[in-house]
Amino acid sequence: MASFSGLFVFFLLSYLVLLLSAQQEETYSSHNCPPFYLCGDLGRIGFPFANTTHPNCGIGIVDCSKKPAMIQLVKGELVKGDHRWYELSFISREPNAYVLGIRDQTLSKNLSSGRCEFITNQTISQSPFISFQILAPNRTFVKCISSVHDPGPMESGDITCTDNYKIKVYDSHPSDGIHIPSECSIIQLPKKPGPSDSEPYVTGEFELRVNVSDDCFECHEREGQCQLDVERKFICAKEGRKHKNKVLAIALATLSVAIGVLIVIGLSFKRKFRSINVINLLKKESLIHQSVETFIRNNGPFGIRRYNYSDIKKMTNFFRDKLGQGGYGSVYKGKLQDGSLVAVKVLKKSIGNGEEFINEVASISRTSHVNIVTLRGFCFEGSKKALVYEFMPNGSLEKFIYKKDSPSDHQLQWETLYNIAVGIARGLEYLHRGCNTRILHFDIKPHNILLDENFCPKISDFGLAKVCPREQSIISMLGARGTAGYIAPEVFCRNFGGVSHKSDVYSYGMMVLEMLGGRKNIDAEVDRTSEIFFPHWIYKRLELDEELTLHGLMTEEDRQNAKKMTIVSLWCIQTDPSNRPAMSRVVEMLEMSLNSLQIPPKPFLSSPSRSEVDSSTIMVLSHSSSIVA
Repeated sequence: MASFSGLFVFFLLSYLVLLLSAQQEETYSSHNCPPFYLCGDLGRIGFPFANTTHPNCGIGIVDCSKKPAMIQLVKGELVKGDHRWYELSFISREPNAYVLGIRDQTLSKNLSSGRCEFITNQTISQSPFISFQILAPNRTFVKCISSVHDPGPMESGDITCTDNYKIKVYDSHPSDGIHIPSECSIIQLPKKPGPSDSEPYVTGEFELRVNVSDDCFECHEREGQCQLDVERKFICAKEGRKHKNKVLAIALATLSVAIGVLIVIGLSFKRKFRSINVINLLKKESLIHQSVETFIRNNGPFGIRRYNYSDIKKMTNFFRDKLGQGGYGSVYKGKLQDGSLVAVKVLKKSIGNGEEFINEVASISRTSHVNIVTLRGFCFEGSKKALVYEFMPNGSLEKFIYKKDSPSDHQLQWETLYNIAVGIARGLEYLHRGCNTRILHFDIKPHNILLDENFCPKISDFGLAKVCPREQSIISMLGARGTAGYIAPEVFCRNFGGVSHKSDVYSYGMMVLEMLGGRKNIDAEVDRTSEIFFPHWIYKRLELDEELTLHGLMTEEDRQNAKKMTIVSLWCIQTDPSNRPAMSRVVEMLEMSLNSLQIPPKPFLSSPSRSEVDSSTIMVLSHSSSIVA
């Protein structure tokens, strides 16, 4: 009964607070402002401009409800001067700036009327927070009363006046020493491109670049409002205008007391172990935060930049272009200040990301190789973690090798597939032998192989990696790590041997077999039971010296390379780790002649039957229900 009464009071007071808050004048906070507004066919526009529904979210206002759309470049309360509305014809986004198509209705009307007395210099409102630059070329004119004698020779293209004025174009700029009578004035007007420079084509339409000052932009990022104090100096108002209301204050105080009472009542009915779990969770999150900061402090600098989370939002344009998503989080396309493109991996806010984040930064920051993706920077602000990589325009390997999932124009030639296999092998050889410390990847698969514009492969995603001394052959590891289908037998069952760099060799071999077959190694949709497990099928062909009959083999060189990839990959997936070659030997085998390669022994114990596949009980050493996906 007491709990019911407390809840009733809580909801009653909440309704009262909402009712009173609704009567207050809207307060400003950029946290409550949309990052962009859709302005019809013109596209999106954002800060420093607001729309009419959120007038306090910007320095200028765009009214997209009208046709044509209208824009007020600077709101009247911010600065003194001209606050006219202009027509808006197009919107173009640049880094920290907009280029807008503007039509000055007043100037256009005056130019078409022929009343030259109304034609004056064009003026744009100015603000301490934003600056304007007219991009259209200007033309210099001299405007005189008709009775004034012409000050000198002038070219064609004069503006026709129907009143007691004349406006002429100078052959040169008046500042070059030409005397201008005192009754005349110099004006500059925007012009369109014409057949020749002598025809000015004066217009009321021009392009305008709008730049936001650094202080104002940073203030907006901190959820503040750009303002001037009484001395006209810049200040960043954090919460905007706050309204004092005695009734609201009393309601909030009462609501606070009610919430406190409800919390006490609720906690008294909670089980003890729930409280312990919450405390342990908070402690664990705190320990993860401390461990990551300690790691960064003790192991830095890495030669890579540490970004603030606000930098991550800027470079991704507020996470506008999403490239992909996985269990780790999401990847977004971004751009650095120097114009180079990057891929930004934003990790989820789960406590498990602490170890993954440390693994990735610790391992990849030690690397520099053409076949290893480059880490350009990272962000760590409490629960906000992100990794900034070089951008790979062709994405991951998996979208090019599975024929069932990829269109025909995405399928790679055998020469390219062979070069990709060699490149990945060289990258793994570098991780195992070329660094000061040995790096074991533990998650080699097509999804983690990225391709640049020339289809050069780069190994990525070091979240499961382990760094160990170069002389250490066998490593200790709690639990299995990797992806089903690529994980080595010894990783999830120590009876097959110790975990070492040979575990990456196994994953590499399984991946190359998928590149050869253009399908997953286990495929229950094939026509014959003997072909369900592709390594079994291809080994049988190799053993009987039969044609591989792989798709797309056009030349003898393609057939030789495909057979070399087959033999090498079957060596790599040997059950006993000691029978697998090191990655340096793999590179040698891929580059030597086919006649120099020996056929490996059968690399697995058994292949699944159709019934086993259908019941999802695949008895193959490369798969296990206990594998970490």
